[in-house]
Amino acid sequence: MAGNQSEISGISGRYASALFALALEGKAVDRVLKDLEGFGAMLEGSADLQRLVSSPIFSAEQQVDAIAVLLKKAKISGLTANFLGLVARNRRLFAVAGMIKAFQGLVADHRGEVTAEVTTAAKLTAAQLKSLQSTLNSAIGKKVQIAQAVDASVLGGMVVKVGSRMIDTSLRTKLNTLKIAMKEVG
Repeated sequence: MAGNQSEISGISGRYASALFALALEGKAVDRVLKDLEGFGAMLEGSADLQRLVSSPIFSAEQQVDAIAVLLKKAKISGLTANFLGLVARNRRLFAVAGMIKAFQGLVADHRGEVTAEVTTAAKLTAAQLKSLQSTLNSAIGKKVQIAQAVDASVLGGMVVKVGSRMIDTSLRTKLNTLKIAMKEVG
């Protein structure tokens, strides 16, 4: 639990906690999660939107108006639209990505799930993901959702992070360990 507390602290955590409480009360957790993930995907995919949420040059009114148009086009309404509008009015859009991540963490905790961040040199196949998920489920004792990232610098193997635990079986780490060992010998 202590690991989770660090993820939901600060501005992002307070806003996410309030939204989660409202979504839970309104039985709209799944809908809000889907809407937030959709908005997060739009944010990741648009440099202009990233500039809008992070730049202090835009006034609160400009941010509110732009977010309202985006939400309408994305068909995001109800509690999520009200929440994002409030975030814009309060000049907190710079923290919206953290709010989304904190909300996802609260939903996962509520469902008894954990997220494993898996980094590999190449994208895993569906069969590899299923096998890895099964292994992690039995090792951790909870349902594990996998967030996969690809980083060519890993070279091979994988890096798995679940909460504060990390297992690094990457070829890059093994080569670095060997390099250090060789320096100590010579």
